[in-house]
Amino acid sequence: MPTYTIKINGNSKTVNVDADTPLLWVLRDELNMLGTKFGCGIAQCGACTVHVDGTAMRSCQLQVSMLDKEEITTIEGLSEKGDHPLQEAWKEVDVPQCGYCQAGQIMTAASFLKDNPKPSNEEIREAMHGNLCRCASYNRIEKAVAIAAKKMS
Repeated sequence: MPTYTIKINGNSKTVNVDADTPLLWVLRDELNMLGTKFGCGIAQCGACTVHVDGTAMRSCQLQVSMLDKEEITTIEGLSEKGDHPLQEAWKEVDVPQCGYCQAGQIMTAASFLKDNPKPSNEEIREAMHGNLCRCASYNRIEKAVAIAAKKMS
């Protein structure tokens, strides 16, 4: 089996996996990083969202062999103490019900706010529309992203 070294949350990690192994399964099965969730496996729900060089991407469709020098950030690496403004806003608004999609939601929002620090509600809604929430917490998600944007600016 080939060996791959990938940079995750500022640390280099070496794994022995098949070239076509999705990053999601490297994170969960090889590195025991369970914050990134499996949702659909076809890049449609957003539960598996991570950052690749700061851009939100679906880890279920990223083959480990495609990652060379890119910096991967997972929900565990977003904030050392779990106090990123988005994480704080999520708690303030009490966004999650089941919580399953929340890591992907937060990672999508973080990438979005990096590029658009003062979004309108419509821009937030548009940016977040690709992340599904089975509990339909969309209004609270939108509100938390808006609160975090204000805190971050």
